[in-house]
Formats: sequence, structure tokens, C-alpha cells
Amino acid sequence: MFYKVRRSISMIYAILIIAVLVNLDQITKQYAIDNLMNKADIKLIPGVLQLHYLENTGAAFSLLEGQQVLFFALTPVLLILLLIILFRMPAQKKFLYLDYIIIFLSAGAIGNYIDRVSNNYVVDFIYFSLIDFPVFNVADIYVTVAIFFLLILILFYYKDEDLDEIKNNLKVKRNG
Repeated sequence: MFYKVRRSISMIYAILIIAVLVNLDQITKQYAIDNLMNKADIKLIPGVLQLHYLENTGAAFSLLEGQQVLFFALTPVLLILLLIILFRMPAQKKFLYLDYIIIFLSAGAIGNYIDRVSNNYVVDFIYFSLIDFPVFNVADIYVTVAIFFLLILILFYYKDEDLDEIKNNLKVKRNG
């Protein structure tokens, strides 16, 4: 009983954090539309970092350019899977990091999904010109940072038995 109550409260907090992160992403994209669309780039650090408006119909780094139907179908499925994993995550302090990773992945997916549904493209606007890195947005930062920390956790923090515990919690429990 206590576990379910604690997990329900955690889910409410998770949804609130996701909502704040998605709003931040959408506010920055609206800023980009208002201040960068059809205008000169804004150089924050000349030769290093600038704001550059771009409409991206693909995924990260413009992969799968123009495959909107694929994104429309896969994003909701991904979000449902992430929420199932979040809800079934063991309620132990050592797994709290994974909760945050799922929250950031979800916020990034939702932020870009909103763009795809409303615009048929994703608004990108952050450009590291020093290394000619692809243009990206705040939602992309959420996803990239989450994946980076997930790899760090899997490689250096969690032990095999921790990963087994997560896997066991994710299995569908059948009665009978």
C-alpha cells in the first residue's frame, strides 16, 4: 500500500516537472520564432555560439528527414513506454536518477512532438558554429543529457543486480 501511494505522489511530481520542462522548451522555441525567423543570426559568442532559426522535419541531426508519419506514430508509443517504466521503477533512492532521466526524455519527446503536430517541423535554433555542430533546441538538450547520464549510470553506477531488479519490476505480473 505504502509503495503505491509513494509511487502515485512521485508520478504527480514527475508530471509537474515534465510540464515545466515542456513549457520552457516551448517558450524558447516561441522566442526563436519571434526573434530569429527570417532575421539575421544572433551571435552570443562570436565564432562559437549563435542563435540560428531552422525548421527541422527530421529527428536529431535531421536524420529521417521528412518522415513525419513515423514520428507521429512512434512518439506516443515511446511516451507510453517511458511512463510505464517510470511507474514500475523500484521505489528506492538508488533508482531516483532513472526517474529523472525518464522525466527529461519524456519532456524532450513531448516538446518536439508538439512542434511536429502544430508545425509539421521542429524549431531548432541553438548553433555551435565553432565545431559546426547541427542546430538544436532545448528539447534536444533534455534528450541528449538524459541519454548521456543513462550511459554513465549503466556503465559506472548500477550493478548487474540493480539492472536485474529493474528488469524484474518491468515484467508483466500475471495472476494464476
